[in-house]
Amino acid sequence: MLAMLGLLVCLACAEAAPLPIPGKGAPVDVELVLAVDISQSMDERELALQRTGYVEALRHPDFINAVRSGPNGRIALAYFEWAGVVREDGAIAWQIIDGEDSANAFADKIAARPFRSFRGTSISGALGFGAGLLERTGFSAPRHVIDISGDGPNNTGLPVTAVRDAAVARGVVINGLPILISPSPSVGRLDRYYANCVTGGAGSFVLPIYAASEFSTAVRHKLVQEVSGLTNARSFHVEDAAPVDCLLGERLRQRFSDPYFPELDR
Repeated sequence: MLAMLGLLVCLACAEAAPLPIPGKGAPVDVELVLAVDISQSMDERELALQRTGYVEALRHPDFINAVRSGPNGRIALAYFEWAGVVREDGAIAWQIIDGEDSANAFADKIAARPFRSFRGTSISGALGFGAGLLERTGFSAPRHVIDISGDGPNNTGLPVTAVRDAAVARGVVINGLPILISPSPSVGRLDRYYANCVTGGAGSFVLPIYAASEFSTAVRHKLVQEVSGLTNARSFHVEDAAPVDCLLGERLRQRFSDPYFPELDR
């Protein structure tokens, strides 16, 4: 399974260079990867809301208190942006978060990034890259989490369930933040798609966002849950979700006859 995960990681994010391997055995309470969708289906308002949500959440006392309340009082955090691929300049390397100063420093790095978007939605590529980051850390942590946000289904790269299942088999928990502020009528319930096809692992959850006004609060609640290892009633759990087509995005792309992508086998 380790070899399979390595193959999926390589195939999913060939354009991204590996980040430096940090840690040297430093104990942390969780290794947390933030995977942020910047595909062209995200309009400027959604990109700005998403950026603001993560920056404000990392600066918030609730998040900082959650970090300090763990047995080690610190976490390891990494961040990257994704669309059809993960690009080399789209990642912020691992950093120890142990209080207000380090949390603000990480938030500053996110806030300073230029706004951009590009083609495709490869959730599988994002999960593969995130799993690779977790495989290569030098930290010692009891929990390993990928926090992925997005506004559409996988339509590029490997099938999302293959990469999800390989990561979960290695002990990674994947939580989802589906953005339904301007939902596509062809996709239907993106929260159910995330619950069935994207998230996984012990205690995994989906926290959908339906309105711009709740974005920052939702991101903060999600990060606090992930740092503390707790869940609450607002979360949409996998077992609550009706079955959906996990190749939905690929089939939609085929329907629009994009010549750049081969047809799916029927």
